[in-house]
Amino acid sequence: MSDDAPPGPADGVLGRLVTLWALLGGGLLAGIVAVNLWAVIGGAVGIPFAGDFELTEMGTAVAVFTFLPYCQLTRQNVTAEIFTARASPRLVAWLSAVGSALAVVFGAVLLWRMSAGLMDQRSYGYATTILQIPVWWAFVPILISLGMLCLAAIATLRNDIDGGR
Repeated sequence: MSDDAPPGPADGVLGRLVTLWALLGGGLLAGIVAVNLWAVIGGAVGIPFAGDFELTEMGTAVAVFTFLPYCQLTRQNVTAEIFTARASPRLVAWLSAVGSALAVVFGAVLLWRMSAGLMDQRSYGYATTILQIPVWWAFVPILISLGMLCLAAIATLRNDIDGGR
């Protein structure tokens, strides 16, 4: 942030938490790459990695969700600027507010339904086939991510309503 720019939603405690969370997701992806390297190289030399597919599947799902709050808060989501290139700043600001409001709703609905999914997975006792990792464990960081997405979307919506002030 430059000295003359007003603080935005990515500044402050929420911005630091969301950034740290995304960095943890990046670390998780690096770990998944290491597991896959071991699986490929180890398989070639006779030292297989049992459960590599399970870890890749669960880890990738968790990592993807860790990036959602960061993308929302830093406004790095995919946009179709070709449609707004000649639009007025007022229309662009309105569309940004609508997008932030939709992100709040999207995050809240996913948080609600994924919470139900966690309860189902836990009550049924589903576990991965090889490593026997309870499937519901992956839901916990995903729910944290969705809660952070809701907070990030509320922050960007508030910023949109305030006109970026």
